[in-house]
Amino acid sequence: MARYFFTFSLIILAALSRLLPHPPNVAPIAAMALFGGVYLDKKHTFIVPLAALLISDYFIGFYSGMVWVYACFVAIGFIGLWLRNHRTIGATIGAAIAGSVLFFAVTNFGVWMGSAVTYPHTVAGLAECYIAAIPFFRNTLLGDLTYVGLMFGAFELAKKFVPSLKVQPTV
Repeated sequence: MARYFFTFSLIILAALSRLLPHPPNVAPIAAMALFGGVYLDKKHTFIVPLAALLISDYFIGFYSGMVWVYACFVAIGFIGLWLRNHRTIGATIGAAIAGSVLFFAVTNFGVWMGSAVTYPHTVAGLAECYIAAIPFFRNTLLGDLTYVGLMFGAFELAKKFVPSLKVQPTV
């Protein structure tokens, strides 16, 4: 029970941090999905982080392109499921970077698809969209690595003091 409470609490805190002022794309979205994939049992892997994201979006405001963000969120949750059985610092950093790259590629493709006026639906228009998004990718990567470090680090540190947190979730 302590494991679930602590895990849910970290996800909720991460979601609430989206409500604080922050630079564009420095957000805990990928970290919540990755963390949920690693530390929640299979039945909660997607539902708890998705619910936290949806609730924080309710307060921030819904936006066009949400389907692309949520699709990335689910895909990053699957990366977390893989990471569950391959947990090392290097694999965790790699998973965070993979999530950032996935988010960049998919959401900017969604921007290009949804904005024929801004970016023509041509290869050149798609390239222009990705190039324009590079500064946001830097922020995404920074935010993902920071939040992954905070969430995973807090959980691993807490396991040293609360033995019941060491119980592995069911696969």
